[in-house]
Amino acid sequence: MDLTDVYTGWTETKAIKNKAQVWVFEALQEIRKRLPFKLKGIDSDNGGEFINSHLFRYCKEEEITFTRARPYRKNDSCFVGQKNWSIVRKTVGYNRYDTEAELEALNELYRELRLYTNFFQPVMKLKEKKRRGSKVKKRYDKARTPCRRVLESPQVSEREKENLKEEYQKLNPAELNRKVEELKKRLRKINQMKGNQH
Repeated sequence: MDLTDVYTGWTETKAIKNKAQVWVFEALQEIRKRLPFKLKGIDSDNGGEFINSHLFRYCKEEEITFTRARPYRKNDSCFVGQKNWSIVRKTVGYNRYDTEAELEALNELYRELRLYTNFFQPVMKLKEKKRRGSKVKKRYDKARTPCRRVLESPQVSEREKENLKEEYQKLNPAELNRKVEELKKRLRKINQMKGNQH
């Protein structure tokens, strides 16, 4: 499961057993606790794991705006799709991870990866796109980390910003990168061992 904040680019990822509502809802609650700001809205894709009365009721109770992508418009989820490639696929590839051991390894990897990408990986946001004949000219803003964008946001409280700064002070990007690489190797090893058991 992938959640991406459109304004800051902050991304949270959680591996779940399957698309059952119970696992999606549990993952959403866990991710919500990790966010460095208040969750104000969810714009989900159209799968039944998201479009259900349980999640709709929860959003109503928690005053979270709930919208969904338009049918047959894949680009409505472009922000998540982009992070699915740059964070998930580039890190763990396309292998099938379907055992309990792989699920645990994936989530351990994602816990470290979220820190590395949100605190230390700058991203550019598209500011403007102009078409001149057959050419498209794009202008981007200055590359900043999602953490920096959160700290610059007037929508985030000073208390939330202080908490984020404290968390940042405890992190070492080189150490995080090493952990991510070790966990990737461990995940591949578990996946290969599974293949040998068949």
